[in-house]
Amino acid sequence: MSAFTTSTPVAVFSAGRITKMATNLFGAIASWNDARITRQFLSKLSARELEDIGLSFGDIDTISTRAVR
Repeated sequence: MSAFTTSTPVAVFSAGRITKMATNLFGAIASWNDARITRQFLSKLSARELEDIGLSFGDIDTISTRAVR
């Protein structure tokens, strides 16, 4: 007597893996865009306006990348 299986768990694994990769990609793009928008907005402020909120021009990159994480 011989026995064999006809299920294909590999296909299920691949579909889940592809979905996870796509989700991670869209998440990375959304995070990058959020940082870009934050950086762009803060760069338009004057030194006085940045000082009012406790920032300087040197803080813009740090703040925009911190918001992403």
